[in-house]
Amino acid sequence: MGSSSETGGAWSVMEDVSLCESWLHISHCPVTGNEMKFCHMWKKIHQDFCERVIGSTRIDQALSSRWKILTKELSKWRDALAKAMDNHRSGENLTSVTIQAQMFFGATRQGKKSFNHMHCWEVVKNCKKFQIIPTGPTVVLNETPLHETPASDSPMDSPMSQDSPIEKEPRPIGRKAAKVKRGSNSTKASSKFLEDLSKMQAMRIEMDMKQQEHDRAIDVENAKEREYVRQQREYACQEREYARQEKIENKDRETMAMDTTHMSPETKQYWKLE
Repeated sequence: MGSSSETGGAWSVMEDVSLCESWLHISHCPVTGNEMKFCHMWKKIHQDFCERVIGSTRIDQALSSRWKILTKELSKWRDALAKAMDNHRSGENLTSVTIQAQMFFGATRQGKKSFNHMHCWEVVKNCKKFQIIPTGPTVVLNETPLHETPASDSPMDSPMSQDSPIEKEPRPIGRKAAKVKRGSNSTKASSKFLEDLSKMQAMRIEMDMKQQEHDRAIDVENAKEREYVRQQREYACQEREYARQEKIENKDRETMAMDTTHMSPETKQYWKLE
């Protein structure tokens, strides 16, 4: 039975990272990176990959197919991370950006899967293909009053107004001020919704990680059980072979101890040949 590499089995994290490093090293070579043909490039990537992953039997077509999958996942993560950075509010740390990016990434996959190629992202995040370009500064609501009256032109600043017993009436709220107030309430509601959504996403990611750990533990137990069954089968085969050899030896001993004095010449000749 061939290995997983020969049969196109699951890729390990080390293989994915080595593939990203080989692609980055060959395709971004300052001497030949922009002049190589596609087939020649993947032959060089395959050679570099085999030097990094000693004993690998994967062919260059397998590397090219795997890179298409990784490129799709890494591009989606780049877009999700860029969107999360655009929504990044003042005072939040990097973890909240990552959680929001996981939320946006999960939305592109209908919430069925989170991004789990962080090691590959650390390798390629600074290259031009996956670099995040900021779209602009964060928009913040202006907290200054919408209407300001110059102090020099206001009749309320005269000495008479300071001594006047007449109380100032509150200024009525204009349409623009009311609209800004409603917008502020809407922003607070959106912020709370995003925070709740981020918490839910963090809980889901934590549950996914626990499930992955549980699945890995089950895989380890299954591997141990398969190894035990294999050893038992090998032991049974050895026992059968030992019994067969012992039976042959017993038969040989009986043949050698056969008394041929009373036998006919033909029978003696037969047992002599035996």
